[in-house]
Amino acid sequence: MLARVLSCGLTGLMGYPVYVEVDNSPGLPYWEIVGLPDIAVKESKERVRSAIKNSGFTYPASRIVVNLAPADLRKEGPIYDLAIAIGILAVSNQILLGKLTDALFLGELSLNGEVRPVKGILPMVIEAKARGVKTVVIPYKNTKEAAYVKDIQILPVRSLGEIAECLGANAPLPFARHLEFKEGTGVRAQNRVDFKYIKGQDNAKRAMEIAAAGSHNILLIGPPGSGKTMLARALPTIIPSLSFEEALEITKIHSVSGELRSGGIVAARPFRSPHHSASTAALTGGGTKASPGEVSLAHGGVLFLDELPEFKRETLEALRQPMEDGFVSIARVHAKVRYPARFMLVASMNPCPCGNFGDPDNPCRCTPHEISRYLSRISSPLLDRIDMHIEVSRPRYAELEKKGYEESSRSIRDRVNKARTAQKERYESLGIYSNSQLAGDMFDRYCQMDTASAALLREAFTTMHMSARSYRRILMVARTIADMEASENIREEHIAEAIQYRSLDRKYWGGR
Repeated sequence: MLARVLSCGLTGLMGYPVYVEVDNSPGLPYWEIVGLPDIAVKESKERVRSAIKNSGFTYPASRIVVNLAPADLRKEGPIYDLAIAIGILAVSNQILLGKLTDALFLGELSLNGEVRPVKGILPMVIEAKARGVKTVVIPYKNTKEAAYVKDIQILPVRSLGEIAECLGANAPLPFARHLEFKEGTGVRAQNRVDFKYIKGQDNAKRAMEIAAAGSHNILLIGPPGSGKTMLARALPTIIPSLSFEEALEITKIHSVSGELRSGGIVAARPFRSPHHSASTAALTGGGTKASPGEVSLAHGGVLFLDELPEFKRETLEALRQPMEDGFVSIARVHAKVRYPARFMLVASMNPCPCGNFGDPDNPCRCTPHEISRYLSRISSPLLDRIDMHIEVSRPRYAELEKKGYEESSRSIRDRVNKARTAQKERYESLGIYSNSQLAGDMFDRYCQMDTASAALLREAFTTMHMSARSYRRILMVARTIADMEASENIREEHIAEAIQYRSLDRKYWGGR
């Protein structure tokens, strides 16, 4: 006798249907699972056997063959446990699927029959909806994650026995209530600092506001204790809220990587801060299962690299492609996956190994060779992809002792939202949402300058020996400054300020 139960697999963020075919035939007790299963799938034999027995059912003493189709795609993880168990119970006539004949089953089984949560529920439910599946049976602890997907019935279950009760009862199935997305309902970003607690640093705050308004990459250079890390951690408080579409895309990435510790949807923009000892695979993604890296987990949010020169050079160089393209492609033997990676890079560094180079109050102890070697860890191509280079000096005592709060993140965020709204309306037909995504002929269409502005930029390009990429980055930042002032065209003062944010590469790197 043969039973077929629908489940789902994942390649990157893309789901695909997996048909769990279970054949039960007379003969000596035997189990075989085929269809390119990995170790976790092969071990489902003992989990399913114990779960069936401990749920009050009888495990058939016969020849059982389980096929996971399509057989040419590798199956990974314990997500097929529930579908396999349901197939065995159906083929041995212990349950009748009835109302759940066309349902999709996802879940890991414990030995006592409990249905445990699994990674990647959200992209699999979205794929099921796209393929016309009406009902998805999922672990109860994954309910908050899946309930945001509209127009599909979500049936959360706690155990294998609970499914049997649902099938045997005449009452309607207990489907989960659909959840509506609201900012603040999901997983919050950590370690957020309000700008009102940051004393002084007016120039750096202005730069962070511009970066947030246009989603620009920014590099903070200054001595230890000047507030670089605090400025970076305050940035998420002034970035615009997520739309539902953005929240879904971000949650899919975090779901696949197992980062959704509390279930639910990611309702706040991510803030990722990997340690400088992180490997290239940890930063950009990879490993045997081609998992998302920090650049993808920061998608839609901020990637903060503290002590930038302390990262391995090859690790930093791996950032160049996702910074330019907005995605990461990972090739493995069994599959090639692509993860989105459009993030704001915020990096901080000292100007030299001791941190005091250029500080008039604290003499630098480093030799010119040590300073040059330290700065050379940041390559010109990577530096060229960072839109704004900001010098952060130590605050004065008078600034620190000043009573009261500085301008709050809320008021800064209001200005940022106005600038982002203008960009969203301007680029609506192009499928982009910020000035940092301008490319090709968009510069000619949306970065109109008057004669004086063009002359100033031409002079800066010549005297500062800029690259074509630097030229475009200045235009992007100038376009954002113009949006913050509600100016349709880029004016001379906007270009001047944008050029100012590119001057430090001449001071520290000699205009490389």
